[in-house]
Amino acid sequence: MAEKKTVLGIDPGTIVTGFGVISEEGRHLEVVGWSSIRTPAKAPLAERLDRIHSEVVRQIEAHRPDEVAVENVFQARNVRSSLLLGHARGVALLAAAQAKLPVFEYAPREVKLSVVGVGSATKSQVASMVSRLLNVSLEGMCEDESDAIAVALCHLHKLRAAVPG
Repeated sequence: MAEKKTVLGIDPGTIVTGFGVISEEGRHLEVVGWSSIRTPAKAPLAERLDRIHSEVVRQIEAHRPDEVAVENVFQARNVRSSLLLGHARGVALLAAAQAKLPVFEYAPREVKLSVVGVGSATKSQVASMVSRLLNVSLEGMCEDESDAIAVALCHLHKLRAAVPG
């Protein structure tokens, strides 16, 4: 019997951070859940980061993942956006490290290529493939949540590709 593996995918952001949890047993994939946290754009950055960190900790405690997959920083339109995204990623990485979980990072292009087959896929294309591949309804799911599921799915695809046979 194949071992069950649970992965928490995180799409970090200082305004919205998405979470997606997938479990795999053998070749069977199942979406365990998804959610997101929204922080007020006008709140001080430190307060928003504290809320994001607390929510990552809560997600880890709730789902007990074996591994965490986090979307890496992309080339944002401006330096400030990249720096802010880096802060959100940092608190997510910290929470996973505090829980002693292995963390894997994937570039947005790599996630899109893994899930859609096209590195320049749109967010709606990613969401559509997440829905199809995992047989999950997109109703009520925001783009950050489907992106987080896609990050977890990308990680599981990479693990499969690394195992011979």
